[in-house]
Amino acid sequence: MDGRSDRLSLDSCRMSLHAQLGVLGVVAYLLGAIPFGLLVGRMRGIDIREHGSKNIGATNAGRVLGKKFFWIVFLLDVLKGAIPVAIASWLIARAGGSEAELTMSTYGLWIGVGLAAFIGHVFPVYLGFRGGKGVATGLGVVLGLWPYFTVCGLLAAGVFVVVFLFTRFVSLGSVIAAGAFPIAFVGMGQYRGWDVFGTMLPLTIVSSAIAMLIVLRHRANIKRLLSGTELRIESKR
Repeated sequence: MDGRSDRLSLDSCRMSLHAQLGVLGVVAYLLGAIPFGLLVGRMRGIDIREHGSKNIGATNAGRVLGKKFFWIVFLLDVLKGAIPVAIASWLIARAGGSEAELTMSTYGLWIGVGLAAFIGHVFPVYLGFRGGKGVATGLGVVLGLWPYFTVCGLLAAGVFVVVFLFTRFVSLGSVIAAGAFPIAFVGMGQYRGWDVFGTMLPLTIVSSAIAMLIVLRHRANIKRLLSGTELRIESKR
């Protein structure tokens, strides 16, 4: 009876955890949908959707409002991806979920919280589902999902920096870094012995989905890169 009672208690805790992660996913979407680029621009009396690339992300905010506003919007967009995932991590740890005990559904709900924040930024309910390209918020998600995505996210960020410094194209750096991320995750998973094609399959799928969505959101930039009309961010000497 004691063993059965312990199993029932564990199942009850897991259901409670899953319910909490489900609610957090809704909150994450609503947080991710906050258009910080638009809000910061309006505080300056400018609707950035009417200037530059007309995108609400950090790059256009910096182009229209000035360099320091790029960093303000970028940081806010990163945080709205990282904070929900960090809270999800805390909930899992509080429930006593060690790495060996996590189920595929728990991994799915964990990364689902981050995916909700990412989708909120790309398809925000507040703006008729017309949002940004998801790079900064996606970075926040991967940095917040410790340890599985964090190191891979930093590697992808490093790829972005190298590509940008050599080409001065933010879009090209973003697309290549996005593609590098799921490859880095699977490679590191194989090296570390993670079950990336079993229990952790939701992380593998979502890492690829985020990368694909970022690339798709940059399809206009890719066309301009191929035609030679994409704008560079020139360095100031």
